[in-house]
Amino acid sequence: MSPDVRARLTAAVKAYDVRGVVGEDLTEDMVRALGAAFVDEVTAAGGLVVVGHDMRDSSPGFAQAFAEGAARRGANVSLLGLCSTDETYFASGAWNAPAAMFTASHNPAEYNGIKFSRAGAQGISLDSGLAAIRDRALAFLDADSIPAHPSPGLIDERDVLHDYAAYLRSLVDLRSIRPLRIVVDAGNGMGGLTVPAVLETAAGLAPLPIEIIPLFFELDGTFPNHEANPLEPANLVDLQRAVIDHAADIGLAFDGDADRCFVVDELGRAVSPSAIAAIVALREITRVQAQGATDVIVLHNLITSHIVAETIREAGATPVRTRVGHSYIKDEMARTSAVFGAEHSAHYYFREFWGADNGMLAALNVLAELGAHDASMSSLRERFTPYAMSGEINSTVTDVSVATERVRGAFASRASEDSLDGLTMLGTTRSTEPFWWFSVRPSNTEPLLRLNVEAADYDTLNRIRDEVLALIRKDAP
Repeated sequence: MSPDVRARLTAAVKAYDVRGVVGEDLTEDMVRALGAAFVDEVTAAGGLVVVGHDMRDSSPGFAQAFAEGAARRGANVSLLGLCSTDETYFASGAWNAPAAMFTASHNPAEYNGIKFSRAGAQGISLDSGLAAIRDRALAFLDADSIPAHPSPGLIDERDVLHDYAAYLRSLVDLRSIRPLRIVVDAGNGMGGLTVPAVLETAAGLAPLPIEIIPLFFELDGTFPNHEANPLEPANLVDLQRAVIDHAADIGLAFDGDADRCFVVDELGRAVSPSAIAAIVALREITRVQAQGATDVIVLHNLITSHIVAETIREAGATPVRTRVGHSYIKDEMARTSAVFGAEHSAHYYFREFWGADNGMLAALNVLAELGAHDASMSSLRERFTPYAMSGEINSTVTDVSVATERVRGAFASRASEDSLDGLTMLGTTRSTEPFWWFSVRPSNTEPLLRLNVEAADYDTLNRIRDEVLALIRKDAP
Protein backbone atom coordinates (compact mmCIF):
# COMPACT_ATOMS: atom_id res chain seq x y z
CA MET A 1 0.00 0.00 0.00
CA SER A 2 1.39 3.38 -0.94
CA PRO A 3 1.81 6.12 1.69
CA ASP A 4 -0.73 8.16 -0.27
CA VAL A 5 -3.43 5.48 0.05
CA ARG A 6 -2.69 5.14 3.75
CA ALA A 7 -2.96 8.89 4.28
CA ARG A 8 -6.21 9.18 2.33
CA LEU A 9 -7.97 6.36 4.16
CA THR A 10 -6.71 7.63 7.49
CA ALA A 11 -8.10 11.08 6.70
CA ALA A 12 -11.45 9.61 5.59
CA VAL A 13 -12.05 8.06 9.01
CA LYS A 14 -13.69 10.86 10.99
CA ALA A 15 -14.80 11.11 14.62
CA TYR A 16 -18.12 9.31 14.08
CA ASP A 17 -18.03 7.81 10.58
CA VAL A 18 -16.06 7.36 7.37
CA ARG A 19 -16.43 10.00 4.68
CA GLY A 20 -14.44 11.06 1.63
CA VAL A 21 -14.25 11.62 -2.11
CA VAL A 22 -15.09 8.55 -4.18
CA GLY A 23 -12.11 7.13 -6.08
CA GLU A 24 -9.64 9.12 -4.00
CA ASP A 25 -10.33 8.82 -0.29
CA LEU A 26 -12.55 5.75 -0.77
CA THR A 27 -12.16 2.93 -3.28
CA GLU A 28 -13.78 -0.52 -3.43
CA ASP A 29 -10.52 -2.12 -2.26
CA MET A 30 -10.48 0.15 0.79
CA VAL A 31 -14.14 -0.57 1.49
CA ARG A 32 -13.59 -4.33 1.15
CA ALA A 33 -10.82 -4.07 3.76
CA LEU A 34 -13.09 -1.99 6.02
CA GLY A 35 -15.78 -4.67 5.78
CA ALA A 36 -13.32 -7.33 6.90
CA ALA A 37 -11.98 -5.09 9.66
CA PHE A 38 -15.50 -4.32 10.90
CA VAL A 39 -16.33 -8.01 11.32
CA ASP A 40 -13.13 -8.59 13.30
CA GLU A 41 -13.66 -5.55 15.52
CA VAL A 42 -17.28 -6.37 16.44
CA THR A 43 -16.57 -10.15 16.54
CA ALA A 44 -19.32 -10.88 14.00
CA ALA A 45 -17.79 -14.05 12.51
CA GLY A 46 -20.54 -16.67 12.43
CA GLY A 47 -23.18 -14.01 13.00
CA LEU A 48 -25.18 -11.53 10.94
CA VAL A 49 -24.06 -8.16 9.55
CA VAL A 50 -26.54 -5.77 7.92
CA VAL A 51 -25.51 -3.47 5.05
CA GLY A 52 -27.62 -0.73 3.48
CA HIS A 53 -26.91 2.06 1.02
CA ASP A 54 -28.29 5.33 -0.30
CA MET A 55 -28.90 6.45 -3.89
CA ARG A 56 -25.39 7.69 -4.73
CA ASP A 57 -23.91 6.12 -7.89
CA SER A 58 -21.03 4.54 -5.96
CA SER A 59 -23.15 3.17 -3.10
CA PRO A 60 -24.27 -0.21 -4.56
CA GLY A 61 -20.71 -1.16 -5.54
CA PHE A 62 -19.36 -0.09 -2.16
CA ALA A 63 -22.04 -2.06 -0.32
CA GLN A 64 -21.20 -5.17 -2.34
CA ALA A 65 -17.45 -4.77 -1.75
CA PHE A 66 -18.02 -4.31 1.98
CA ALA A 67 -20.20 -7.44 2.06
CA GLU A 68 -17.46 -9.41 0.29
CA GLY A 69 -14.85 -8.36 2.85
CA ALA A 70 -17.23 -9.09 5.74
CA ALA A 71 -18.18 -12.52 4.39
CA ARG A 72 -14.52 -13.41 3.84
CA ARG A 73 -13.95 -12.85 7.56
CA GLY A 74 -16.86 -15.16 8.45
CA ALA A 75 -19.96 -12.94 8.73
CA ASN A 76 -23.27 -13.68 7.05
CA VAL A 77 -24.31 -10.46 5.33
CA SER A 78 -27.81 -9.24 4.57
CA LEU A 79 -27.88 -6.52 1.93
CA LEU A 80 -30.83 -4.18 2.50
CA GLY A 81 -30.37 -2.37 -0.82
CA LEU A 82 -31.66 1.19 -1.04
CA CYS A 83 -32.64 2.45 2.39
CA SER A 84 -32.39 5.35 4.81
CA THR A 85 -29.83 5.34 7.59
CA ASP A 86 -32.51 4.84 10.21
CA GLU A 87 -33.70 1.74 8.34
CA THR A 88 -30.29 0.22 9.03
CA TYR A 89 -30.70 1.20 12.69
CA PHE A 90 -34.08 -0.55 12.65
CA ALA A 91 -32.56 -3.72 11.22
CA SER A 92 -29.62 -3.53 13.64
CA GLY A 93 -31.98 -3.15 16.58
CA ALA A 94 -34.69 -5.59 15.53
CA TRP A 95 -32.19 -8.32 14.59
CA ASN A 96 -29.57 -7.39 17.21
CA ALA A 97 -26.93 -7.29 14.48
CA PRO A 98 -24.08 -4.90 13.66
CA ALA A 99 -24.74 -2.72 10.63
CA ALA A 100 -23.08 -0.48 8.06
CA MET A 101 -24.78 2.20 5.99
CA PHE A 102 -23.19 3.63 2.84
CA THR A 103 -23.99 7.30 2.62
CA ALA A 104 -22.33 10.68 2.77
CA SER A 105 -25.55 12.14 4.19
CA HIS A 106 -25.82 15.79 3.08
CA ASN A 107 -22.40 16.01 1.40
CA PRO A 108 -22.11 16.69 -2.36
CA ALA A 109 -22.39 13.99 -5.02
CA GLU A 110 -18.65 13.23 -5.28
CA TYR A 111 -18.59 12.04 -1.65
CA ASN A 112 -19.56 8.79 -0.01
CA GLY A 113 -19.03 7.25 3.40
CA ILE A 114 -20.00 4.66 5.99
CA LYS A 115 -21.97 4.91 9.22
CA PHE A 116 -21.32 1.95 11.53
CA SER A 117 -23.43 0.45 14.32
CA ARG A 118 -22.75 -2.30 16.78
CA ALA A 119 -25.55 -4.80 17.44
CA GLY A 120 -28.65 -3.14 18.80
CA ALA A 121 -27.99 0.07 16.82
CA GLN A 122 -25.28 1.15 19.27
CA GLY A 123 -22.88 3.78 17.98
CA ILE A 124 -19.22 3.48 17.09
CA SER A 125 -16.90 6.47 17.33
CA LEU A 126 -13.16 6.95 16.90
CA ASP A 127 -12.73 6.26 20.61
CA SER A 128 -14.99 3.20 20.73
CA GLY A 129 -13.88 1.05 17.82
CA LEU A 130 -13.66 3.16 14.68
CA ALA A 131 -9.92 3.76 15.09
CA ALA A 132 -9.41 0.01 15.50
CA ILE A 133 -11.46 -0.68 12.35
CA ARG A 134 -9.27 1.81 10.48
CA ASP A 135 -6.06 0.22 11.71
CA ARG A 136 -7.22 -3.31 10.91
CA ALA A 137 -8.21 -2.20 7.39
CA LEU A 138 -4.84 -0.55 6.86
CA ALA A 139 -3.13 -3.79 7.92
CA PHE A 140 -5.16 -5.76 5.36
CA LEU A 141 -4.25 -3.23 2.66
CA ASP A 142 -0.58 -3.36 3.68
CA ALA A 143 -0.62 -7.14 3.29
CA ASP A 144 -2.56 -6.84 0.03
CA SER A 145 -4.72 -9.67 1.34
CA ILE A 146 -7.72 -10.40 3.57
CA PRO A 147 -7.20 -13.81 5.21
CA ALA A 148 -10.18 -16.08 4.73
CA HIS A 149 -12.04 -17.23 7.82
CA PRO A 150 -12.25 -21.05 8.21
CA SER A 151 -16.01 -20.71 7.64
CA PRO A 152 -16.63 -17.81 5.22
CA GLY A 153 -20.07 -16.27 5.43
CA LEU A 154 -22.91 -16.03 2.94
CA ILE A 155 -24.46 -12.92 1.35
CA ASP A 156 -28.22 -12.55 0.87
CA GLU A 157 -30.73 -9.74 0.32
CA ARG A 158 -33.56 -8.58 2.58
CA ASP A 159 -36.13 -5.78 2.34
CA VAL A 160 -37.08 -4.14 5.65
CA LEU A 161 -39.11 -1.16 4.38
CA HIS A 162 -42.54 -2.58 5.31
CA ASP A 163 -41.43 -3.70 8.77
CA TYR A 164 -39.67 -0.39 9.37
CA ALA A 165 -42.73 1.64 8.37
CA ALA A 166 -45.08 -0.53 10.42
CA TYR A 167 -42.86 -0.24 13.47
CA LEU A 168 -42.75 3.55 13.30
CA ARG A 169 -46.53 3.72 12.95
CA SER A 170 -46.85 1.50 16.02
CA LEU A 171 -44.91 4.10 18.02
CA VAL A 172 -46.92 7.15 16.89
CA ASP A 173 -50.57 6.72 15.91
CA LEU A 174 -51.70 9.27 13.32
CA ARG A 175 -55.02 7.64 12.41
CA SER A 176 -57.19 10.03 14.43
CA ILE A 177 -55.44 13.36 13.72
CA ARG A 178 -57.23 16.11 11.82
CA PRO A 179 -56.54 16.12 8.07
CA LEU A 180 -53.20 17.72 7.24
CA ARG A 181 -51.69 18.93 3.99
CA ILE A 182 -47.92 18.43 4.07
CA VAL A 183 -45.24 19.45 1.60
CA VAL A 184 -42.21 17.17 1.83
CA ASP A 185 -38.85 17.99 0.22
CA ALA A 186 -36.81 14.80 -0.04
CA GLY A 187 -33.94 16.56 -1.81
CA ASN A 188 -33.62 13.59 -4.22
CA GLY A 189 -32.48 11.60 -1.17
CA MET A 190 -33.78 8.56 0.65
CA GLY A 191 -36.83 10.38 1.99
CA GLY A 192 -38.22 9.79 -1.48
CA LEU A 193 -38.39 6.11 -0.54
CA THR A 194 -39.32 6.26 3.14
CA VAL A 195 -41.95 9.02 3.15
CA PRO A 196 -44.35 7.18 0.78
CA ALA A 197 -43.85 4.03 2.87
CA VAL A 198 -44.44 5.58 6.30
CA LEU A 199 -46.87 8.42 5.59
CA GLU A 200 -48.65 6.97 2.56
CA THR A 201 -49.46 3.45 1.38
CA ALA A 202 -46.34 2.43 -0.61
CA ALA A 203 -45.42 -0.21 2.00
CA GLY A 204 -48.94 -1.66 2.05
CA LEU A 205 -50.08 0.18 5.18
CA ALA A 206 -53.49 1.79 5.62
CA PRO A 207 -53.99 5.38 4.43
CA LEU A 208 -53.68 8.22 6.95
CA PRO A 209 -55.59 11.54 7.05
CA ILE A 210 -52.65 13.17 5.31
CA GLU A 211 -52.14 14.70 1.87
CA ILE A 212 -48.52 14.66 0.77
CA ILE A 213 -47.29 17.16 -1.81
CA PRO A 214 -43.91 15.78 -2.92
CA LEU A 215 -40.85 17.77 -3.89
CA PHE A 216 -37.83 15.99 -5.45
CA PHE A 217 -38.79 12.43 -4.49
CA GLU A 218 -36.80 10.96 -7.40
CA LEU A 219 -33.75 9.16 -6.00
CA ASP A 220 -30.76 10.87 -7.61
CA GLY A 221 -27.33 10.97 -6.04
CA THR A 222 -26.27 13.86 -8.25
CA PHE A 223 -28.74 16.11 -6.38
CA PRO A 224 -29.97 17.98 -9.46
CA ASN A 225 -32.24 20.42 -7.60
CA HIS A 226 -30.35 21.41 -4.48
CA GLU A 227 -28.03 19.84 -1.93
CA ALA A 228 -29.79 17.48 0.45
CA ASN A 229 -28.70 19.58 3.41
CA PRO A 230 -31.68 21.38 4.98
CA LEU A 231 -29.43 22.91 7.63
CA GLU A 232 -28.42 25.46 4.97
CA PRO A 233 -31.23 28.04 4.55
CA ALA A 234 -30.77 28.16 0.75
CA ASN A 235 -31.84 24.52 0.54
CA LEU A 236 -35.18 25.27 2.23
CA VAL A 237 -36.31 27.91 -0.27
CA ASP A 238 -38.17 25.48 -2.55
CA LEU A 239 -40.01 23.97 0.40
CA GLN A 240 -40.91 27.34 1.88
CA ARG A 241 -42.32 28.52 -1.43
CA ALA A 242 -44.29 25.32 -1.97
CA VAL A 243 -45.82 25.42 1.52
CA ILE A 244 -47.22 28.87 0.81
CA ASP A 245 -48.27 28.08 -2.77
CA HIS A 246 -50.19 24.98 -1.69
CA ALA A 247 -51.59 26.50 1.53
CA ALA A 248 -50.07 23.58 3.41
CA ASP A 249 -50.23 23.09 7.16
CA ILE A 250 -46.54 22.23 7.46
CA GLY A 251 -43.42 21.48 5.42
CA LEU A 252 -40.86 18.75 6.09
CA ALA A 253 -37.35 18.50 4.63
CA PHE A 254 -35.07 15.46 4.91
CA ASP A 255 -31.34 15.24 4.37
CA GLY A 256 -29.72 12.83 1.91
CA ASP A 257 -29.90 9.70 4.05
CA ALA A 258 -33.20 10.81 5.65
CA ASP A 259 -32.07 10.49 9.26
CA ARG A 260 -32.60 14.21 9.93
CA CYS A 261 -35.86 16.12 9.52
CA PHE A 262 -36.37 19.90 9.38
CA VAL A 263 -39.71 21.70 9.70
CA VAL A 264 -41.25 24.75 8.04
CA ASP A 265 -44.46 26.29 9.39
CA GLU A 266 -47.52 27.24 7.33
CA LEU A 267 -46.12 30.75 6.85
CA GLY A 268 -42.98 29.36 5.24
CA ARG A 269 -40.75 30.05 8.23
CA ALA A 270 -38.13 27.55 9.34
CA VAL A 271 -38.76 26.05 12.77
CA SER A 272 -35.68 25.73 14.94
CA PRO A 273 -34.54 22.15 15.61
CA SER A 274 -34.49 23.14 19.27
CA ALA A 275 -38.20 23.96 19.09
CA ILE A 276 -38.82 20.56 17.52
CA ALA A 277 -36.74 18.99 20.29
CA ALA A 278 -38.91 20.66 22.93
CA ILE A 279 -42.14 19.59 21.23
CA VAL A 280 -41.05 15.96 20.90
CA ALA A 281 -39.51 15.88 24.39
CA LEU A 282 -42.79 17.02 25.91
CA ARG A 283 -44.70 14.33 24.02
CA GLU A 284 -42.29 11.58 25.02
CA ILE A 285 -42.27 12.64 28.67
CA THR A 286 -46.06 12.78 28.77
CA ARG A 287 -46.32 9.37 27.12
CA VAL A 288 -44.09 7.53 29.58
CA GLN A 289 -45.50 9.38 32.59
CA ALA A 290 -48.96 8.16 31.55
CA GLN A 291 -47.51 4.63 31.73
CA GLY A 292 -46.35 5.24 35.31
CA ALA A 293 -42.76 6.37 34.74
CA THR A 294 -41.37 8.71 37.38
CA ASP A 295 -37.61 9.35 37.03
CA VAL A 296 -37.73 10.39 33.36
CA ILE A 297 -34.49 11.56 31.73
CA VAL A 298 -34.20 13.51 28.47
CA LEU A 299 -30.87 14.39 26.84
CA HIS A 300 -30.01 17.56 24.95
CA ASN A 301 -26.66 18.67 23.62
CA LEU A 302 -25.05 21.83 24.89
CA ILE A 303 -25.98 24.06 21.95
CA THR A 304 -29.73 23.47 22.03
CA SER A 305 -31.86 26.38 23.15
CA HIS A 306 -32.57 26.78 26.86
CA ILE A 307 -36.24 26.23 26.03
CA VAL A 308 -35.43 22.52 25.69
CA ALA A 309 -34.19 22.10 29.26
CA GLU A 310 -36.93 24.41 30.54
CA THR A 311 -39.63 22.35 28.83
CA ILE A 312 -38.19 19.12 30.22
CA ARG A 313 -38.12 20.47 33.78
CA GLU A 314 -41.61 21.95 33.58
CA ALA A 315 -42.91 18.54 32.47
CA GLY A 316 -41.46 16.94 35.61
CA ALA A 317 -38.49 15.23 33.94
CA THR A 318 -34.72 15.64 34.28
CA PRO A 319 -32.70 17.28 31.49
CA VAL A 320 -29.15 15.95 31.01
CA ARG A 321 -26.75 18.08 28.99
CA THR A 322 -24.31 16.28 26.67
CA ARG A 323 -21.42 16.98 24.35
CA VAL A 324 -22.15 17.61 20.68
CA GLY A 325 -21.81 14.48 18.57
CA HIS A 326 -23.79 11.50 17.36
CA SER A 327 -21.85 8.76 19.16
CA TYR A 328 -21.63 10.69 22.43
CA ILE A 329 -25.38 11.14 22.74
CA LYS A 330 -26.00 7.53 21.66
CA ASP A 331 -23.69 6.37 24.44
CA GLU A 332 -25.51 8.58 26.93
CA MET A 333 -28.89 7.27 25.75
CA ALA A 334 -27.72 3.78 26.65
CA ARG A 335 -26.07 4.79 29.93
CA THR A 336 -28.98 6.84 31.28
CA SER A 337 -31.94 4.99 29.71
CA ALA A 338 -33.17 8.40 28.56
CA VAL A 339 -36.53 8.34 26.84
CA PHE A 340 -35.45 10.94 24.25
CA GLY A 341 -32.39 12.87 23.16
CA ALA A 342 -31.91 15.83 20.84
CA GLU A 343 -29.19 17.74 19.06
CA HIS A 344 -29.59 21.19 17.54
CA SER A 345 -28.39 19.71 14.23
CA ALA A 346 -31.83 17.98 13.98
CA HIS A 347 -30.76 14.54 15.12
CA TYR A 348 -33.46 13.11 17.43
CA TYR A 349 -32.92 9.94 19.47
CA PHE A 350 -35.58 7.63 20.89
CA ARG A 351 -35.40 4.94 23.56
CA GLU A 352 -38.08 2.96 21.72
CA PHE A 353 -35.81 3.04 18.64
CA TRP A 354 -32.87 1.43 20.45
CA GLY A 355 -31.52 4.83 21.46
CA ALA A 356 -30.75 5.65 17.82
CA ASP A 357 -31.71 8.77 15.88
CA ASN A 358 -34.67 8.82 13.54
CA GLY A 359 -35.80 11.90 11.63
CA MET A 360 -38.98 10.23 10.43
CA LEU A 361 -40.02 9.35 13.98
CA ALA A 362 -39.47 12.97 15.00
CA ALA A 363 -41.65 14.05 12.06
CA LEU A 364 -44.42 11.65 13.14
CA ASN A 365 -44.40 13.18 16.61
CA VAL A 366 -44.63 16.71 15.22
CA LEU A 367 -47.51 15.71 12.92
CA ALA A 368 -49.28 14.01 15.83
CA GLU A 369 -48.96 17.15 17.96
CA LEU A 370 -50.07 19.45 15.15
CA GLY A 371 -52.93 17.16 14.15
CA ALA A 372 -54.25 16.74 17.69
CA HIS A 373 -55.26 20.42 17.99
CA ASP A 374 -56.59 23.23 15.85
CA ALA A 375 -53.52 25.35 16.58
CA SER A 376 -51.21 26.13 13.65
CA MET A 377 -47.57 25.12 13.28
CA SER A 378 -46.64 28.80 13.55
CA SER A 379 -48.27 28.98 16.99
CA LEU A 380 -46.26 25.94 18.09
CA ARG A 381 -43.16 27.60 16.67
CA GLU A 382 -43.79 30.77 18.68
CA ARG A 383 -44.48 28.86 21.90
CA PHE A 384 -41.20 26.94 21.71
CA THR A 385 -38.98 29.73 20.35
CA PRO A 386 -38.92 32.35 23.12
CA TYR A 387 -35.26 33.33 22.69
CA ALA A 388 -32.99 34.67 19.96
CA MET A 389 -30.36 32.25 18.60
CA SER A 390 -27.39 33.00 16.36
CA GLY A 391 -26.95 29.62 14.73
CA GLU A 392 -23.42 28.22 14.43
CA ILE A 393 -20.75 30.66 13.27
CA ASN A 394 -17.37 29.22 12.25
CA SER A 395 -14.11 31.17 12.45
CA THR A 396 -10.67 30.09 11.25
CA VAL A 397 -8.07 30.97 13.88
CA THR A 398 -4.30 30.83 14.18
CA ASP A 399 -4.35 29.11 17.57
CA VAL A 400 -7.56 27.56 18.94
CA SER A 401 -6.44 27.46 22.58
CA VAL A 402 -5.14 31.05 22.58
CA ALA A 403 -8.38 32.38 21.07
CA THR A 404 -10.46 30.39 23.55
CA GLU A 405 -8.46 31.71 26.51
CA ARG A 406 -8.88 35.25 25.21
CA VAL A 407 -12.67 34.81 25.25
CA ARG A 408 -12.60 33.18 28.70
CA GLY A 409 -10.59 36.03 30.17
CA ALA A 410 -12.82 38.73 28.74
CA PHE A 411 -16.02 37.20 30.16
CA ALA A 412 -14.71 35.66 33.41
CA SER A 413 -16.07 38.44 35.64
CA ARG A 414 -19.58 38.47 34.17
CA ALA A 415 -20.39 34.85 33.39
CA SER A 416 -20.27 31.39 34.91
CA GLU A 417 -18.10 28.92 33.04
CA ASP A 418 -18.60 25.34 31.87
CA SER A 419 -15.86 23.36 30.10
CA LEU A 420 -17.98 20.48 28.75
CA ASP A 421 -17.04 20.25 25.05
CA GLY A 422 -15.23 23.55 24.68
CA LEU A 423 -16.16 26.69 26.59
CA THR A 424 -19.71 27.69 27.58
CA MET A 425 -20.30 31.00 29.34
CA LEU A 426 -23.65 31.78 30.98
CA GLY A 427 -24.19 35.42 31.79
CA THR A 428 -24.46 36.02 35.54
CA THR A 429 -26.75 38.96 35.00
CA ARG A 430 -29.12 40.53 37.52
CA SER A 431 -32.83 39.83 37.14
CA THR A 432 -33.30 43.20 35.47
CA GLU A 433 -30.79 42.38 32.71
CA PRO A 434 -31.37 40.18 29.64
CA PHE A 435 -30.42 36.51 29.72
CA TRP A 436 -27.58 35.24 27.46
CA TRP A 437 -25.11 32.41 26.99
CA PHE A 438 -22.63 31.31 24.37
CA SER A 439 -20.63 28.22 23.45
CA VAL A 440 -17.22 28.19 21.77
CA ARG A 441 -16.15 24.73 20.57
CA PRO A 442 -13.07 23.66 18.57
CA SER A 443 -13.43 21.62 15.40
CA ASN A 444 -12.17 18.03 15.54
CA THR A 445 -10.32 18.33 12.24
CA GLU A 446 -9.64 21.99 11.39
CA PRO A 447 -8.26 25.13 13.10
CA LEU A 448 -11.82 26.38 13.60
CA LEU A 449 -13.82 27.68 16.52
CA ARG A 450 -17.60 27.23 16.41
CA LEU A 451 -19.67 29.90 18.15
CA ASN A 452 -23.32 29.60 19.22
CA VAL A 453 -25.08 32.40 21.08
CA GLU A 454 -28.54 32.62 22.63
CA ALA A 455 -30.11 35.58 24.37
CA ALA A 456 -33.40 36.96 25.59
CA ASP A 457 -33.62 39.36 22.63
CA TYR A 458 -31.80 40.16 19.40
CA ASP A 459 -30.17 43.33 20.71
CA THR A 460 -28.45 41.32 23.45
CA LEU A 461 -27.67 38.51 21.02
CA ASN A 462 -25.99 40.85 18.55
CA ARG A 463 -23.98 42.57 21.26
CA ILE A 464 -22.62 39.36 22.77
CA ARG A 465 -22.05 37.73 19.38
CA ASP A 466 -20.08 40.67 18.02
CA GLU A 467 -17.93 40.93 21.15
CA VAL A 468 -17.08 37.22 21.13
CA LEU A 469 -16.35 37.16 17.40
CA ALA A 470 -14.01 40.13 17.72
CA LEU A 471 -12.08 38.26 20.41
CA ILE A 472 -11.98 35.01 18.43
CA ARG A 473 -10.86 36.69 15.21
CA LYS A 474 -8.39 39.14 16.75
CA ASP A 475 -5.38 37.41 15.18
CA ALA A 476 -7.10 35.28 12.57
CA PRO A 477 -4.93 34.22 9.61
